[in-house]
Amino acid sequence: MAQFIQCIEENTQNVRDELIAGLTAEHPFVSPKFLYNPLGSRLFEAICELPEYYPTRTEAEIFATYADDIAEAVGTGTTLIDLGAGSCRKAAGLFPVLKPAQYVPVDISVSYLRDATAKLQQDFPDVDIVAVGTDFSNTLELPDAVRAEKRLFFYPGSSIGNFAPEDALAFLERIHDACDPNGGLLIGVDLVKEKAVLDAAYDDALGVTAAFNLNLLRNLNRLLGADFEVREWRHRGFFNPNMGRIEMHLEAMSNQTVHWNDGARQFERGDRIHTENSYKYTRQMFTAMLASAGFRRTNVWTDSQGWFLLCHACA
Repeated sequence: MAQFIQCIEENTQNVRDELIAGLTAEHPFVSPKFLYNPLGSRLFEAICELPEYYPTRTEAEIFATYADDIAEAVGTGTTLIDLGAGSCRKAAGLFPVLKPAQYVPVDISVSYLRDATAKLQQDFPDVDIVAVGTDFSNTLELPDAVRAEKRLFFYPGSSIGNFAPEDALAFLERIHDACDPNGGLLIGVDLVKEKAVLDAAYDDALGVTAAFNLNLLRNLNRLLGADFEVREWRHRGFFNPNMGRIEMHLEAMSNQTVHWNDGARQFERGDRIHTENSYKYTRQMFTAMLASAGFRRTNVWTDSQGWFLLCHACA
Protein backbone atom coordinates (compact mmCIF):
# COMPACT_ATOMS: atom_id res chain seq x y z
CA MET A 1 0.00 0.00 0.00
CA ALA A 2 1.32 3.46 -0.92
CA GLN A 3 2.64 5.49 2.00
CA PHE A 4 1.30 9.05 2.12
CA ILE A 5 3.11 11.81 4.02
CA GLN A 6 1.48 15.23 4.28
CA CYS A 7 3.99 18.01 4.97
CA ILE A 8 1.73 20.98 4.33
CA GLU A 9 -1.44 22.41 5.79
CA GLU A 10 -3.30 24.40 3.15
CA ASN A 11 -5.14 26.94 5.27
CA THR A 12 -2.32 28.26 7.47
CA GLN A 13 -1.51 31.83 8.39
CA ASN A 14 1.63 31.64 6.22
CA VAL A 15 -0.50 30.80 3.18
CA ARG A 16 -2.91 33.64 3.94
CA ASP A 17 -0.04 36.09 4.47
CA GLU A 18 1.52 35.07 1.14
CA LEU A 19 -1.75 35.51 -0.73
CA ILE A 20 -2.60 38.86 0.85
CA ALA A 21 0.90 40.20 0.14
CA GLY A 22 0.40 39.37 -3.53
CA LEU A 23 -3.13 40.75 -3.79
CA THR A 24 -2.18 44.03 -2.11
CA ALA A 25 1.03 44.58 -4.10
CA GLU A 26 1.24 47.54 -6.48
CA HIS A 27 0.87 45.08 -9.36
CA PRO A 28 -1.22 42.28 -7.82
CA PHE A 29 -0.18 38.68 -8.34
CA VAL A 30 -0.80 35.17 -7.04
CA SER A 31 1.70 32.31 -7.24
CA PRO A 32 0.72 29.71 -9.87
CA LYS A 33 0.97 26.96 -7.25
CA PHE A 34 -2.46 28.11 -6.03
CA LEU A 35 -3.97 27.16 -9.39
CA TYR A 36 -3.69 23.51 -8.35
CA ASN A 37 -6.51 22.78 -5.97
CA PRO A 38 -8.36 19.50 -6.75
CA LEU A 39 -10.52 21.09 -9.49
CA GLY A 40 -7.56 23.03 -10.87
CA SER A 41 -5.52 19.84 -11.10
CA ARG A 42 -8.30 18.13 -13.05
CA LEU A 43 -8.68 21.11 -15.36
CA PHE A 44 -4.96 21.06 -16.06
CA GLU A 45 -5.21 17.38 -16.99
CA ALA A 46 -7.91 18.42 -19.48
CA ILE A 47 -5.66 21.17 -20.86
CA CYS A 48 -3.03 18.55 -21.59
CA GLU A 49 -5.50 16.82 -23.95
CA LEU A 50 -6.24 19.95 -26.02
CA PRO A 51 -4.99 20.12 -29.62
CA GLU A 52 -3.56 23.61 -29.01
CA TYR A 53 -1.54 22.49 -26.00
CA TYR A 54 1.47 21.01 -27.77
CA PRO A 55 3.85 20.51 -24.76
CA THR A 56 2.21 17.29 -23.57
CA ARG A 57 2.17 15.51 -26.92
CA THR A 58 5.62 16.71 -28.00
CA GLU A 59 7.14 15.59 -24.70
CA ALA A 60 5.31 12.27 -25.05
CA GLU A 61 6.79 11.92 -28.54
CA ILE A 62 10.28 12.31 -27.10
CA PHE A 63 9.65 9.71 -24.41
CA ALA A 64 8.25 7.25 -26.96
CA THR A 65 11.02 7.79 -29.52
CA TYR A 66 13.96 7.74 -27.14
CA ALA A 67 12.77 5.49 -24.29
CA ASP A 68 15.71 3.11 -24.60
CA ASP A 69 18.25 5.93 -24.82
CA ILE A 70 16.71 7.65 -21.81
CA ALA A 71 16.80 4.41 -19.82
CA GLU A 72 20.44 3.85 -20.75
CA ALA A 73 21.38 7.37 -19.65
CA VAL A 74 19.38 7.29 -16.41
CA GLY A 75 19.87 3.67 -15.37
CA THR A 76 17.50 1.51 -13.35
CA GLY A 77 16.89 1.29 -9.61
CA THR A 78 16.56 5.04 -9.04
CA THR A 79 14.61 6.86 -6.38
CA LEU A 80 12.25 8.55 -8.85
CA ILE A 81 11.08 11.84 -7.29
CA ASP A 82 8.23 13.27 -9.37
CA LEU A 83 7.88 17.01 -8.70
CA GLY A 84 4.36 18.29 -9.35
CA ALA A 85 3.23 14.73 -10.00
CA GLY A 86 -0.45 15.48 -10.62
CA SER A 87 -2.07 12.29 -11.92
CA CYS A 88 1.34 10.50 -11.91
CA ARG A 89 0.68 9.29 -15.46
CA LYS A 90 3.89 10.63 -17.01
CA ALA A 91 6.15 8.95 -14.48
CA ALA A 92 4.12 5.74 -14.55
CA GLY A 93 4.70 5.53 -18.30
CA LEU A 94 8.42 5.31 -17.58
CA PHE A 95 8.17 2.53 -14.98
CA PRO A 96 8.67 -0.30 -17.52
CA VAL A 97 12.00 1.11 -18.74
CA LEU A 98 13.36 2.86 -15.64
CA LYS A 99 12.27 0.21 -13.10
CA PRO A 100 12.62 2.58 -10.13
CA ALA A 101 13.48 1.20 -6.71
CA GLN A 102 11.12 3.76 -5.19
CA TYR A 103 8.62 6.22 -6.64
CA VAL A 104 8.05 9.50 -4.78
CA PRO A 105 5.26 11.66 -6.24
CA VAL A 106 5.29 15.18 -4.77
CA ASP A 107 2.45 17.69 -5.16
CA ILE A 108 0.88 20.66 -3.40
CA SER A 109 -2.66 19.41 -4.14
CA VAL A 110 -2.87 16.96 -1.26
CA SER A 111 -6.25 15.34 -1.86
CA TYR A 112 -5.65 15.00 -5.60
CA LEU A 113 -2.28 13.36 -4.97
CA ARG A 114 -3.76 10.99 -2.42
CA ASP A 115 -6.38 9.78 -4.92
CA ALA A 116 -3.86 9.49 -7.77
CA THR A 117 -1.35 7.44 -5.78
CA ALA A 118 -4.02 5.11 -4.43
CA LYS A 119 -5.01 4.26 -7.99
CA LEU A 120 -1.38 4.00 -9.10
CA GLN A 121 -0.58 1.51 -6.34
CA GLN A 122 -3.43 -0.68 -7.57
CA ASP A 123 -1.95 -0.62 -11.08
CA PHE A 124 1.63 -1.20 -9.85
CA PRO A 125 1.36 -3.18 -6.61
CA ASP A 126 5.05 -4.10 -6.59
CA VAL A 127 6.37 -0.53 -6.76
CA ASP A 128 7.38 1.08 -3.46
CA ILE A 129 5.44 4.39 -3.44
CA VAL A 130 5.98 7.16 -0.91
CA ALA A 131 3.75 10.12 -1.78
CA VAL A 132 4.58 13.52 -0.29
CA GLY A 133 2.06 16.34 -0.10
CA THR A 134 4.12 19.52 0.12
CA ASP A 135 5.04 22.84 -1.48
CA PHE A 136 8.41 22.11 -3.09
CA SER A 137 8.83 25.56 -4.63
CA ASN A 138 10.82 26.87 -1.65
CA THR A 139 12.39 23.76 -0.12
CA LEU A 140 13.27 20.23 -1.21
CA GLU A 141 13.46 18.73 2.26
CA LEU A 142 11.99 15.26 1.99
CA PRO A 143 10.85 12.81 4.70
CA ASP A 144 13.20 10.11 5.96
CA ALA A 145 11.07 7.50 4.18
CA VAL A 146 12.45 8.78 0.85
CA ARG A 147 15.63 6.95 -0.13
CA ALA A 148 18.76 9.11 -0.35
CA GLU A 149 20.43 6.80 -2.89
CA LYS A 150 20.42 7.49 -6.61
CA ARG A 151 17.75 10.18 -6.54
CA LEU A 152 16.40 11.06 -9.97
CA PHE A 153 14.30 14.22 -9.81
CA PHE A 154 11.65 14.19 -12.54
CA TYR A 155 10.24 17.57 -13.57
CA PRO A 156 8.34 17.22 -16.87
CA GLY A 157 5.98 19.53 -18.73
CA SER A 158 8.30 22.55 -18.68
CA SER A 159 7.04 23.52 -15.24
CA ILE A 160 10.49 25.04 -14.72
CA GLY A 161 9.16 27.86 -16.90
CA ASN A 162 6.94 29.02 -14.02
CA PHE A 163 10.08 30.32 -12.31
CA ALA A 164 11.79 33.55 -13.33
CA PRO A 165 15.25 32.63 -14.71
CA GLU A 166 17.12 33.61 -11.53
CA ASP A 167 14.65 31.61 -9.42
CA ALA A 168 14.86 28.69 -11.85
CA LEU A 169 18.62 28.61 -11.36
CA ALA A 170 18.23 28.63 -7.56
CA PHE A 171 15.66 25.81 -7.84
CA LEU A 172 18.00 23.73 -10.00
CA GLU A 173 20.78 24.31 -7.49
CA ARG A 174 18.52 22.96 -4.72
CA ILE A 175 17.81 19.87 -6.80
CA HIS A 176 21.54 19.37 -7.41
CA ASP A 177 22.26 19.68 -3.69
CA ALA A 178 19.55 17.10 -2.88
CA CYS A 179 21.19 14.47 -5.12
CA ASP A 180 23.92 12.00 -4.19
CA PRO A 181 26.82 11.59 -6.69
CA ASN A 182 24.79 8.96 -8.58
CA GLY A 183 21.69 11.13 -8.79
CA GLY A 184 20.41 13.51 -11.40
CA LEU A 185 17.54 15.34 -13.03
CA LEU A 186 15.20 14.44 -15.90
CA ILE A 187 13.45 17.63 -16.98
CA GLY A 188 11.23 18.84 -19.82
CA VAL A 189 11.79 22.32 -21.23
CA ASP A 190 9.62 24.24 -23.67
CA LEU A 191 11.55 26.01 -26.42
CA VAL A 192 11.01 29.41 -28.04
CA LYS A 193 8.77 29.24 -31.11
CA GLU A 194 6.22 31.25 -33.13
CA LYS A 195 4.03 33.59 -31.07
CA ALA A 196 0.82 32.30 -32.66
CA VAL A 197 1.55 28.74 -31.53
CA LEU A 198 2.35 29.90 -28.00
CA ASP A 199 -0.70 32.18 -27.74
CA ALA A 200 -3.08 29.40 -28.81
CA ALA A 201 -1.58 26.96 -26.32
CA TYR A 202 -2.45 29.24 -23.39
CA ASP A 203 -5.79 30.60 -24.62
CA ASP A 204 -7.55 27.65 -26.26
CA ALA A 205 -10.73 27.83 -28.30
CA LEU A 206 -12.77 25.73 -25.85
CA GLY A 207 -11.89 27.95 -22.91
CA VAL A 208 -10.43 25.20 -20.72
CA THR A 209 -7.38 27.29 -19.87
CA ALA A 210 -9.70 30.18 -19.02
CA ALA A 211 -11.65 27.93 -16.64
CA PHE A 212 -8.37 26.75 -15.09
CA ASN A 213 -7.23 30.31 -14.49
CA LEU A 214 -10.61 31.56 -13.23
CA ASN A 215 -10.83 28.64 -10.80
CA LEU A 216 -8.00 30.33 -8.93
CA LEU A 217 -10.53 32.90 -7.71
CA ARG A 218 -12.64 30.15 -6.17
CA ASN A 219 -9.53 28.85 -4.43
CA LEU A 220 -8.80 32.34 -3.10
CA ASN A 221 -12.37 32.60 -1.81
CA ARG A 222 -11.84 29.33 0.06
CA LEU A 223 -8.37 30.08 1.43
CA LEU A 224 -9.00 33.72 2.40
CA GLY A 225 -12.73 33.87 2.97
CA ALA A 226 -12.75 36.30 0.02
CA ASP A 227 -15.73 37.29 -2.13
CA PHE A 228 -14.34 37.31 -5.67
CA GLU A 229 -17.23 37.11 -8.15
CA VAL A 230 -15.84 34.85 -10.86
CA ARG A 231 -18.25 36.14 -13.52
CA GLU A 232 -16.73 39.61 -13.19
CA TRP A 233 -13.29 38.43 -14.35
CA ARG A 234 -11.82 37.05 -17.56
CA HIS A 235 -8.73 35.13 -18.57
CA ARG A 236 -5.84 36.68 -20.47
CA GLY A 237 -3.03 34.48 -21.77
CA PHE A 238 -0.37 35.58 -24.28
CA PHE A 239 3.31 35.43 -25.18
CA ASN A 240 5.38 38.44 -24.17
CA PRO A 241 8.32 38.38 -26.64
CA ASN A 242 10.25 41.08 -24.77
CA MET A 243 10.33 38.94 -21.62
CA GLY A 244 10.52 35.59 -23.43
CA ARG A 245 7.56 34.22 -21.52
CA ILE A 246 3.89 33.37 -21.60
CA GLU A 247 1.90 35.47 -19.15
CA MET A 248 -1.46 34.58 -17.65
CA HIS A 249 -3.60 37.20 -15.96
CA LEU A 250 -7.09 37.58 -14.58
CA GLU A 251 -8.66 40.86 -15.75
CA ALA A 252 -11.48 42.68 -13.94
CA MET A 253 -14.51 43.28 -16.19
CA SER A 254 -16.01 45.91 -13.87
CA ASN A 255 -15.15 48.25 -11.02
CA GLN A 256 -15.37 46.21 -7.83
CA THR A 257 -14.18 45.87 -4.25
CA VAL A 258 -13.04 42.42 -3.14
CA HIS A 259 -13.06 41.66 0.58
CA TRP A 260 -11.33 38.98 2.63
CA ASN A 261 -11.16 38.27 6.34
CA ASP A 262 -8.75 41.04 7.29
CA GLY A 263 -8.87 43.45 4.37
CA ALA A 264 -10.05 44.45 0.93
CA ARG A 265 -8.88 45.85 -2.41
CA GLN A 266 -10.55 48.02 -5.01
CA PHE A 267 -10.13 46.80 -8.59
CA GLU A 268 -10.98 49.03 -11.53
CA ARG A 269 -12.21 47.66 -14.82
CA GLY A 270 -9.17 46.42 -16.77
CA ASP A 271 -7.00 45.84 -13.68
CA ARG A 272 -5.17 42.52 -13.75
CA ILE A 273 -3.95 39.90 -11.30
CA HIS A 274 -0.82 38.18 -12.65
CA THR A 275 -1.26 34.44 -12.08
CA GLU A 276 1.43 32.63 -14.05
CA ASN A 277 4.52 32.96 -16.20
CA SER A 278 5.93 30.28 -18.46
CA TYR A 279 9.41 31.18 -19.66
CA LYS A 280 10.62 29.66 -22.92
CA TYR A 281 14.25 28.75 -23.51
CA THR A 282 16.69 27.90 -26.27
CA ARG A 283 18.65 24.67 -25.94
CA GLN A 284 21.88 26.61 -25.34
CA MET A 285 20.32 28.81 -22.66
CA PHE A 286 18.96 25.92 -20.65
CA THR A 287 21.98 23.61 -20.83
CA ALA A 288 24.12 26.55 -19.71
CA MET A 289 21.77 27.03 -16.74
CA LEU A 290 22.13 23.35 -15.80
CA ALA A 291 25.91 23.71 -15.85
CA SER A 292 25.68 26.84 -13.68
CA ALA A 293 23.58 24.86 -11.19
CA GLY A 294 26.38 22.32 -10.82
CA PHE A 295 25.26 19.49 -13.08
CA ARG A 296 28.30 17.95 -14.73
CA ARG A 297 26.95 16.20 -17.83
CA THR A 298 23.76 16.59 -19.83
CA ASN A 299 22.03 14.40 -22.40
CA VAL A 300 19.36 16.08 -24.53
CA TRP A 301 16.59 14.86 -26.79
CA THR A 302 14.03 16.83 -28.81
CA ASP A 303 10.89 16.17 -30.84
CA SER A 304 10.71 16.11 -34.64
CA GLN A 305 9.71 19.80 -34.85
CA GLY A 306 12.30 21.02 -32.37
CA TRP A 307 9.60 22.50 -30.14
CA PHE A 308 10.47 20.83 -26.85
CA LEU A 309 13.58 19.60 -25.05
CA LEU A 310 14.09 16.73 -22.63
CA CYS A 311 17.29 16.87 -20.59
CA HIS A 312 18.97 14.34 -18.33
CA ALA A 313 21.57 16.04 -16.16
CA CYS A 314 23.98 14.13 -13.92
CA ALA A 315 24.69 15.44 -10.45
